[in-house]
Amino acid sequence: MNQDRIQGFLQELPLMREDLPFSPEVLKQLFVQTGNGSLASMEDVGGTLSKDQGLTARILKLANSAYYGLQAEVQSVARAAAVLGMAEIRNIVLALGVTGLTRRYSMPDDFDLGRYWAHQFLVAMVARELSRMIGVGKPENLFTSGLLHDFGKLVTALKRPDDWSAIREMAESEEMTDSEAEEEYWGLDHAVIGALVLRSWDLPAALVEPVNWHHSPDLSPQFSNESNVISLADSVVHAVDDPDGRYGERVDELCQAVDVDMDDLLEVAEELVDSDDIEQFVNILS
Repeated sequence: MNQDRIQGFLQELPLMREDLPFSPEVLKQLFVQTGNGSLASMEDVGGTLSKDQGLTARILKLANSAYYGLQAEVQSVARAAAVLGMAEIRNIVLALGVTGLTRRYSMPDDFDLGRYWAHQFLVAMVARELSRMIGVGKPENLFTSGLLHDFGKLVTALKRPDDWSAIREMAESEEMTDSEAEEEYWGLDHAVIGALVLRSWDLPAALVEPVNWHHSPDLSPQFSNESNVISLADSVVHAVDDPDGRYGERVDELCQAVDVDMDDLLEVAEELVDSDDIEQFVNILS
């Protein structure tokens, strides 16, 4: 019944490339320079990002925030990249891109941005640790995918607030997961929506595909192992948040699929939930 609505929505998503708070070409070049096999130096990365003075200022503000706890203030993007690492600079830029959207559009009153970022960050941390535990994918790439995995929920809330509210109401009244309610409501879930926008930002497949398939990793044509990691990390965080909920069974199934001990992973997730990093991270983004 909502096919016309979703078709119109899907056509708008690639246009969100122009909604970034900085040039899309800057983001594209950044990922080329920080990709596998790149010979770009930290000075090269700094030069790319410095093309946008506003972006440079925001990167340095975040890099010098309490979250990173640097002993001395960094005054250039190249220095920030040297101290924090290329992957962390990349995550900062992506986070700034996402938060820029929340300032461009009106946020529904009942969308809890702090809770959204807390979940994204927790899944990112669990995905990174899980990658290390089982030797699947690149830990920093999976951290980034985890940080973006529910981006489609945010896009829907910003671009289609009435539909987002209807989906949430359906999920709560019929005791569905968000992705189940989305499939019932208009035939696809937030993972697809988020991936379509991220592709328009020219992000590499290694980051986008685990986002795209994190609710159906077995169907992923490539990066299926990485998609399993994000799916499991997401399920574990939900299970820790709601121990009596329906995610426990899903965690058990996925742990068997990736050959990791469920109790060990739950222990890791519980420790991360209690980390002070979460509140600090949410404070600088929400």
